[in-house]
Amino acid sequence: MATTTAECLTQETMDYHALNAMLNLYDSAGRIQFDKDRQAVDAFIATHVRPNSVTFSSQQQRLNWLVNEGYYDESVLNRYSRDFVITLFAHAHTSGFRFQTFLGAWKFYTSYTLKTFDGKRYLEDFADRVTMVALTLAQGDETLALQLTDEMLSGRFQPATPTFLNCGKQQRGELVSCFLLRIEDNMESIGRAVNSALQLSKRGGGVAFLLSNLREAGAPIKRIENQSSGVIPVMKMLEDAFSYANQLGARQGAGAVYLHAHHPDILRFLDTKRENADEKIRIKTLSLGVVIPDITFHLAKENAQMALFSPYDVERVYGKPFADVAISQHYDELVADERIRKKYLNARDFFQRLAEIQFESGYPYIMYEDTVNRANPIAGRINMSNLCSEILQVNSASEYDENLDYTRTGHDISCNLGSLNIAHTMDSPDFARTVETAVRGLTAVSDMSHIRSVPSIEAGNAASHAIGLGQMNLHGYLAREGIAYGSPEALDFTNLYFYAITWHALRTSMLLARERGETFAGFKQSRYASGEYFSQYLQGNWQPKTAKVGELFTRSGITLPTREMWAQLRDDVMRYGIYNQNLQTVPPTGSIS
Repeated sequence: MATTTAECLTQETMDYHALNAMLNLYDSAGRIQFDKDRQAVDAFIATHVRPNSVTFSSQQQRLNWLVNEGYYDESVLNRYSRDFVITLFAHAHTSGFRFQTFLGAWKFYTSYTLKTFDGKRYLEDFADRVTMVALTLAQGDETLALQLTDEMLSGRFQPATPTFLNCGKQQRGELVSCFLLRIEDNMESIGRAVNSALQLSKRGGGVAFLLSNLREAGAPIKRIENQSSGVIPVMKMLEDAFSYANQLGARQGAGAVYLHAHHPDILRFLDTKRENADEKIRIKTLSLGVVIPDITFHLAKENAQMALFSPYDVERVYGKPFADVAISQHYDELVADERIRKKYLNARDFFQRLAEIQFESGYPYIMYEDTVNRANPIAGRINMSNLCSEILQVNSASEYDENLDYTRTGHDISCNLGSLNIAHTMDSPDFARTVETAVRGLTAVSDMSHIRSVPSIEAGNAASHAIGLGQMNLHGYLAREGIAYGSPEALDFTNLYFYAITWHALRTSMLLARERGETFAGFKQSRYASGEYFSQYLQGNWQPKTAKVGELFTRSGITLPTREMWAQLRDDVMRYGIYNQNLQTVPPTGSIS
């Protein structure tokens, strides 16, 4: 019997790809063969990973070798006693972690694990990578290092790709997922933008640029009419920069550009994504986004003409860049101002063109300008988003002299991201600790990031301490609990889950501010400082509307925040502040999930 079993296993481990492919075939009972995928994991580890892994006689020998050979950053390990480091690695290896799918194992060993410099042999397994990430983010705090290790190994918390890929490595990219930068209407800013695209893409992150402030094609330069080339040539330069730079070959450069719907170049901007566009203007790899205010929809509803305003004139008349003007609020005023040149386009024709381009290319992304600014508790204006269109933060302009030095360093945006797995988080033995650990881990990413090659990014990060705690696997949790997607129970659960996350995330940020005696810049001008932000939670009934959802939170041992808890948090925040300007987002998790 033992021989027969061994022979069967030998045959099955010959081709893990074939075993994984059997997921697409139903068994005799008409069921998906999940067992074949588990066999594929075992086969992959046994026949590929282990034979191609470098082994050591002890963890101590392994760490010494990795440091001496330039693989691990010794400064990370030196923040702890060596006994603690060895103990934490041992703890991680006895956690019982096992890849649940072949795709997960394949993705980890092809994209995340540390390999020898020739790329042929593996130097880490999953527990090793998790431990190095935890040691890096905890920055010498043994308790936090242990908590981060447990949260990652349990699948409750997963840092974003740049963080999980790069932590603890001697030769690495940055820990940040993406960046958002403004471009102002001058050659110095455009030149800086191209350099920033190269520098940030090289360091490993998607980069988005705001083009709304650039003067349109045909606008005057130094009062000479019809001189400006508009936004398209700038887009072509950025696209070439992203194609050239990547993160040591580990991550392809990727960029996005955002343009306001009332910019005179908007139709030319959209047409760059047409399949039959002239090669001189066609944009192949750059992602496009359009910023649309409420007024555009009102004009379309009335079948009216929409005015497209010259950014050059708007800045000249209003004394601030076009992107910083609330178009819906000032629309009639702008239309009536004869000093501002404008073109007209039927609003419905604009939406028709936008829909056509979306059908052909999937672009553009859309950011609803007034919607996001109404929800924004921070002083300033949100005028763009990022490559994945989930980041919504305020920014401010930079100014330069002729040699491109900063005369005023504005605040641009970096994305410090990680996500909680909703299904595993609902199973957490300590929901509050899970959220707090994730927020502290992501705050460490912000604290440790110093992008000196782009000073406006460094300044923005240092001022905001912004993080983006995301969520994933909502569909998996709902399916596990027998809840139909989009049902009243699903909506009820989603609403209350994020409600609970928000309270715990804000509380952790308040604790960080209290511990450090520091808040994000601009806290005193925010709706947090005035207490206004909290009024939405001190009113209404924030309890389960369905019995099913009430049972889920009770079973998980999660206490939903009460009005009294919100009132206490409001008072604490008004007294101590919060450390992070932004706390949550919902980033895509194609790889880390």
